[in-house]
Amino acid sequence: MANILVVDDELGIRDLLCDILNDEGHTVELAENAAQARAARHRERPDLVLLDIWMPDTDGVTLLKEWSATGALTMPVIMMSGHATIDTAVEATRIGALAFLEKPITLQKLLKAVEQGLARGSPRKQAAPLPGLMSPRVDSLIKVSEIVGVNHEAVADLGPQSTQNFMLDKPLREGRDEYEKAYFEFHLTKENGSMTRVAEKTGLERTHLYRKLKQLGVNLSRTKRN
Repeated sequence: MANILVVDDELGIRDLLCDILNDEGHTVELAENAAQARAARHRERPDLVLLDIWMPDTDGVTLLKEWSATGALTMPVIMMSGHATIDTAVEATRIGALAFLEKPITLQKLLKAVEQGLARGSPRKQAAPLPGLMSPRVDSLIKVSEIVGVNHEAVADLGPQSTQNFMLDKPLREGRDEYEKAYFEFHLTKENGSMTRVAEKTGLERTHLYRKLKQLGVNLSRTKRN
């Protein structure tokens, strides 16, 4: 199994992640600040790092930049935070972070992110297109969808014609809303307007789904097939 470094200033979170990852058979090294993280990264050469953004001495994004600038970012890094903005998450992924987990972190999301991180390997390997991607534009949409919590596997389902309509030079929030609206309209049409099936497909509760569709201005009547 893997050697994983967990960097977080909260003792409870460090202990929780350590217990979960140990149960999965991984070896876990703990650090409560950037100084300890630097030492552990040099000493242990971890296969994966779970890095908190907000820390008292040096924040996680700054530490990520440091590793990237010095050539020390040779392992996948997954950022964690309960208060970070989307802009912060996007900045972290541009620097080289593999993914972003929002606290409180669910067991399923944690294990999936760790599995994908270990499978992906070092950040240099991430530059190669993932299987099934149709273009660099779709690749960019998938990275953004991972950050905002959208099921990125459905991006490819939208097809080349749909992805061409997304302009990546727009403000992030505008581009994200545009993608999400097309994403939900696609699944509503595919499921003949069935909110139950769309909720299951997208992994959202029905109440959350209704609220999301209203926020995006999705016309439910137009998504039903005649």
